Amino acid sequence: MAKTLDSQRTYALVGTGGSGKTSLAEMLMFQSGVINRLGKIEEGTTSLDYEPEEVKRRGSIQPGFATIDWNKNRHFLMDIPGDNNFVGDINYLLFGVDGAVFVIDAVDGVRPLTSRLWNFVQEANLPSIIFINKMDRDRANFDSAFNGLSSILGIRPVLLQVPIGQGDDFKGYVDVLNNKAFFFNEDGTTAEGEVPEDLADEVTMLRETTIENIAESNEELMENYLETGELSQDEITSGLRDGVLSRELIPVMLGSALDNRGGTELLNAVQDLLPSPLQHPAWMDKEGNERLSSPDEQLALLTVKTLTDPFSGQLSIMRVLSGSFSGDATVKNVNHDETERIGAPLFMNGKESSPAKGDIGPGSIIAVPKLKVTKTGDTLADPKASFEVLMPKLPPNLISYAIAPKEKGDEDKIYAAVQRLLDEDITLTLSRDTESSDILLSGMGQLHIETSVERAMRRYKCDMVLKTPKIPYRETIKGKAQVQGRHKKQSGGRGQFGDCWIEIEGMPQGFGYEFENAIVGGVIPRQYIPAVDKGIQEAAQRGCLAGFPLVDFKVKLYDGSYHSVDSSEMAFKIAGSLALKGAMDQVKPTLLEPIVLMTVHIPDEFMGDVIGDLSSRRGKVLGSDSQTGITEIKAHVPMGEVLRYAPDLRSITGGQGVFTMEFDHYEEAPPPVIDKVVAEKKAS
Repeated sequence: MAKTLDSQRTYALVGTGGSGKTSLAEMLMFQSGVINRLGKIEEGTTSLDYEPEEVKRRGSIQPGFATIDWNKNRHFLMDIPGDNNFVGDINYLLFGVDGAVFVIDAVDGVRPLTSRLWNFVQEANLPSIIFINKMDRDRANFDSAFNGLSSILGIRPVLLQVPIGQGDDFKGYVDVLNNKAFFFNEDGTTAEGEVPEDLADEVTMLRETTIENIAESNEELMENYLETGELSQDEITSGLRDGVLSRELIPVMLGSALDNRGGTELLNAVQDLLPSPLQHPAWMDKEGNERLSSPDEQLALLTVKTLTDPFSGQLSIMRVLSGSFSGDATVKNVNHDETERIGAPLFMNGKESSPAKGDIGPGSIIAVPKLKVTKTGDTLADPKASFEVLMPKLPPNLISYAIAPKEKGDEDKIYAAVQRLLDEDITLTLSRDTESSDILLSGMGQLHIETSVERAMRRYKCDMVLKTPKIPYRETIKGKAQVQGRHKKQSGGRGQFGDCWIEIEGMPQGFGYEFENAIVGGVIPRQYIPAVDKGIQEAAQRGCLAGFPLVDFKVKLYDGSYHSVDSSEMAFKIAGSLALKGAMDQVKPTLLEPIVLMTVHIPDEFMGDVIGDLSSRRGKVLGSDSQTGITEIKAHVPMGEVLRYAPDLRSITGGQGVFTMEFDHYEEAPPPVIDKVVAEKKAS
């Protein structure tokens, strides 16, 4: 089995939305014979984008998985979505692979989101190959895309191919290390030819540079190179592979997935340069214990994704970390301390699947249907050798929307429907707002939320609407007052009587609430004092200005009176509530608005427009930092001004800007905002 695993490859296609990853996966599946015709994104016929929401939007919203054989070697391929709305779980997905093919658009080149995705690949310590795609497109600019790898991503790329023409004139490539030209035939195969004269000198120079880079990645090779001025073909080949595995070298290739150009070359490079599962670093568990990626170790699997199949139901997509089995195993879900049975593992090719036959060892990506408790991120292990992988943290949600049924009374139905989506998408969060009773769906962006709602309605036959959630304003006071709260009611029989005097005072932000009992002489019996406190707190939760919780104030109960028959806890609770409401005319109530910390990454040329836009939203820019063509802007902005920021930033930057935001603090809202919020409250 070791020989088979040594030639096995497990890798991910990573790149921004629109770079052509899914088309590239389609080409690799076609070249390896998994499919017999090339599907197209525009026609909704690709193998890995099969969900109706993906076909509608012409882009991946969930990872796709393929199992292919290339020259009798098994490849497990993972196509990771590139839209910023759908990359929240990329750290989990990259845990499941040994290497990456990083896809760059020859037209758009390196963008801010490209940098973010490349950082994910680097943090996962994955050996990588860069594939510059769409060389056949109008405005394709290979030099610009290639130069961005070093100037923006900060890497030292090793160029293996030089394009012969680009755009409509894209004909083939020159193999830099072998100094040979290859021209594409209509079926994607190539024919060797003469290196074009206008490229000959450039290729010679690039070959020298490439060999120097290979030599510099290895001390022994460097010594040989300095002594002889050349490396043998074997030294070049082994040096390149060793450099890729150590992540010292990042080879660069090119092609056009849509035109079926460059697939054979990329598959060969994956086979020759990326690591096998046996070369994966030892896995680490929560206790710091190591487990080798070896078939001789005890069995362990990691759930990297959960999908729903219309025929098989829930599918748990797993990476075999260690050990091996042959289609039937009893394992323990370490996270939930439950036994699971793997009875019919499957190899995936998009929505198609086939039984996983033979020994299934490290690096294999399998789908397991109908497990009882297993969720994304769970480790399954041999019951006699527990092992729980330490998983990375997920990024915080960026946006929340309130969801409501079209028909009243269906709240529980939509809550249950969306809850089922959470099993698939761990970057979604479902909650209830205790203030407004809204059902809140939180995710990574507006498109993420909208797509999730569409999927829930389609699958579970429930109609719902999206609403912008209420901003969690707070109320506070700036003055000090002494007021009486008196509740007296007589309607025959036993009456109700409660009387209290309180001193209320606004406190600094973050103080919270404090109640002081200053009653002396028993003017209010001890058993009624907590009722006054409770009445004040309940009234504070309802607010007095616009219905938002009142915070940061202190109350001192110092006087009152009671009736030996008519007084009760309820009466004094009402009296406390009336006292708080009565104080509002004297203590200058105001509104606090939540402020978020925003971090925006954009190309340098959009810096002025983005800062101007943030300022127009009452934002306070904290600073900016520009590195290699990408500017990072940090700003404090009122939450109410950026609930729908994603489409606006997309419009300003042509889709090249990305941002994160998190709650930071509260600030007093300006009078126009207060007047607007109070007016909306009265109108409702």
